[in-house]
Amino acid sequence: MFGIGGGEIFLIILVVLMLFGSDKVPEIARTLGKGMAQIKNATNDIKNEIQKSAEENGLTKDLDFTKDLDMDLTGGIRKEIDKAKEDIEDISGPIKRQM
Repeated sequence: MFGIGGGEIFLIILVVLMLFGSDKVPEIARTLGKGMAQIKNATNDIKNEIQKSAEENGLTKDLDFTKDLDMDLTGGIRKEIDKAKEDIEDISGPIKRQM
């Protein structure tokens, strides 16, 4: 995967603030959080279906790759969202206080 540095995150946050305004950012973050929950639920459903199918076909070996899949999908995205939230709070804090 690709790495995003601090400068790129700052630029993205600046563009988001300019396009949507500071009052829309929390709503966008909530929407992203709901999307993350849906992705996690879908991943869990797929993982359970694979496990069930493996058990029905006599494969008793644990499918460890499904745990890695879950961590890769949600862990990386959640980490980036948390970083973005912190940066938005740092930027929007002084703006909110001036209003």
